[in-house]
This record gives sequence, structure tokens and C-alpha cells, in this order.
Amino acid sequence: MSTLYLVPTPLGNLEDITLRALRVLREVNVIAAEDTRTARRLLSHFELKGRLISYHEHSGAGQTGQILQALAEDDVALISEAGTPLLSDPGFELVQAALEYGHAVVSLPGPSAITTALVASGLPPHPFLFAGFLPRKATDRRSFLSDLAAQTATLIVFESPHRLRQALADLVEIFGPVRSVAVCREMTKLHEEVWRGDLAGALQEWTEREPRGEFTLVIGGATAPETVWSEAKLEAALAQAMAAGLSAKDAVQQVKADSGWPKRKIYALVQKVQSAEA
Repeated sequence: MSTLYLVPTPLGNLEDITLRALRVLREVNVIAAEDTRTARRLLSHFELKGRLISYHEHSGAGQTGQILQALAEDDVALISEAGTPLLSDPGFELVQAALEYGHAVVSLPGPSAITTALVASGLPPHPFLFAGFLPRKATDRRSFLSDLAAQTATLIVFESPHRLRQALADLVEIFGPVRSVAVCREMTKLHEEVWRGDLAGALQEWTEREPRGEFTLVIGGATAPETVWSEAKLEAALAQAMAAGLSAKDAVQQVKADSGWPKRKIYALVQKVQSAEA
């Protein structure tokens, strides 16, 4: 059986293409491309001669069938307009179909706005959660962000320039004004920029200037709630409860639910607190 290659292409700087990507694009007879105009410029620059087939988000079963027919004869490469295929770009259904028909699927490493923005953001690189493009409709976007507000992982989303201000306003409202953010614009391109600060500052920045280019937002995770108290905090709470007149049993019952400690260990600390007060 043939192989479907998932080939990342440069985000902007053509020097970012890999030698392996060039070899694969040179060797396959058919290249399925999200945007054939962009693909032709890429192929022309590197003097590649592969036959292009259009494959985009509106491609139906017929287009998938055409690519599967090409796979029946030889290897095929899939490229998106820029970056790594399938990451907010078309290709998932094609990969599923290729696997179902017994073809190999090989993903090449290469350019991705997600990891490029993440490591430049100055925010914790792991864990991180990539959530794709924010929903276009305001009500859908706010609902989407509300579901993510408590996430402690660093969050990465894409946004278009004409919706950036509204997205930042929603983020300030739902995530709070002081949440850290890196607004990454035009990654790897001539006007690349990484603006770092908090959400309120980002909203002010892009209210005062016109958003231009492609944006990747890297947003700090929510502060994790304290699930288990430290021993010192538990001792202090027990001492305070008993000083207020509670029995040891009642003091243990009062702190048990919030402290995250098992009752047996709390009773052991009660003895320690009582000894210290004696």
C-alpha cells in the first residue's frame, strides 16, 4: 500500500522548510494542497514539479475519493496553506479514510504556529492546551471560553485580526484582567511580534492600534486551587478551632472536608497541637 505524507510547510519564512519535506515533495507524484495558489508559489520557489490536487475544508467525499484513488497508485503528500496539516487545517477526514483503506500515514516534523508561539511566550510550556480558532459568534465564543476558564494548563488559541479586540474583551471579562498573555503576531514573518503582558493591557494595546496579520494567543493557566493543605496550615486551623472552644472531635470534623487530609492523620496532629499547648 502507498503512504500519505503529512508535510508541514513554512508559516512565512521559506527557509523554515526541512530537507526531508523537500525530498518528499520532490518524490511524490501528487500533492494535495489546502490552497493551490500558495502551494504553486512554494513549489516554484523550490523547483518542485508535483501534480497539485485541491483539498480544503469544503472538500467533500468526491475529493477525498480522488486522493484515495491517487494513493492506490502511488504516495501522496498533504500540505496546508502554512504550518502543519490538521492543526486547525483540513486533513483529519482524509487521514481517517487513508488508514481505513490500509495506507500508511507518516507525519513529518516541521513548522507550527502553536509551538513557535508557545516557546516564545515566556509562559509555562507544559502542560499546554491548544484549542484552535475561537468561535466566530460572540455567544459561542463566550461559552467556549467559560468552559476553559478554570484550565490550569497554558492555553493556545488562534484568532483573526478583525475579531481580536472582541476576543480580548471576552477574555478580560471571563478570565479576569490580570491573567498573563502573549499576543503573537505574524510568527516567522517580516513583521513578527510577541507582545507580553496581561489581558487588560493586551485589550488596551489593540484598542489603540489596528490589529493586522495572523494572531496566536498564548494565555496563562488559571491558578490551581489548593487541594491539600500543608501540615502547618492544618495545625494552625486545629489550634484555632480548639482555642474557640471546640472539642478535638469537632475540630477534626470542621477541617476535614477542606483540608484534604484523612481523619486518622488529622487526629494525630490534634495530639501534637494539644501537646504544644500543654
